[in-house]
Amino acid sequence: QVQLVESGGGLVQAGGSLRLSCAASGRTFSISATGWFRQAPGKEREVVAAISWSSSSTYYKDSVKGRFTIHRDNAKNTVYLQMNSLKPEDTAIYYCAASPAYGSTTLYTGENQYRYWGQGTQVTVSS
Repeated sequence: QVQLVESGGGLVQAGGSLRLSCAASGRTFSISATGWFRQAPGKEREVVAAISWSSSSTYYKDSVKGRFTIHRDNAKNTVYLQMNSLKPEDTAIYYCAASPAYGSTTLYTGENQYRYWGQGTQVTVSS
């Protein structure tokens, strides 16, 4: 069992930065692929970034490439999403998700591939 708690959301002006953190409890987190998703009002939840448990593989949604960076510290059981050059269209609730993965390069981009979810943190970018 893995429990996930996100933090770091807030209100920021366009062009600003935020760093989201996802703190995990549970023995399997260090071998879990992890992803960040977001859901804007009236829209479906979408994957933003994902990372394998070894950090050897990463994925980014096209619209955040070059602006967002996902990284993890397995010693601290934490995954981060550094968000720079934020835009109003980045406004959403951001969720952390994790699921055990057998391969060190395995990552998941599908919502239904993740077993554990956090409660979400609101990110609001004003223009």
